[in-house]
Amino acid sequence: MSALPHEPSPQADSDPYQFEDPYQLEFAEGPQTLAELRAALEVMNPEVLTAFNARLDSARFGAEQAEVIAKARRAVAFSKRAAEEAAAAVAAEEAAGDPPAEDLWSHLDVRDSAS
Repeated sequence: MSALPHEPSPQADSDPYQFEDPYQLEFAEGPQTLAELRAALEVMNPEVLTAFNARLDSARFGAEQAEVIAKARRAVAFSKRAAEEAAAAVAAEEAAGDPPAEDLWSHLDVRDSAS
């Protein structure tokens, strides 16, 4: 049964060629308030917080302020995402690790003894 024009098609959700954009923020990703944003920027670097406050103070109300806040929010979210991905990669590398040499030799010994 085909979808009506105002309904999403069932294939839209199962598109195998649709990949997550690594440069797109989810709605709730990153700091949600100015206080959280300022705290996160201070953790990143106090100079970044000072520069953010100066840009925010010099921006006019409306779109300019929203753009300054959005850029800072993206910077925080992407720095956290990069740190999480790096930690996950290190954990996966440690978990995978190379098998000990004794395991490799024991596999060869078992194969030779079966002949």
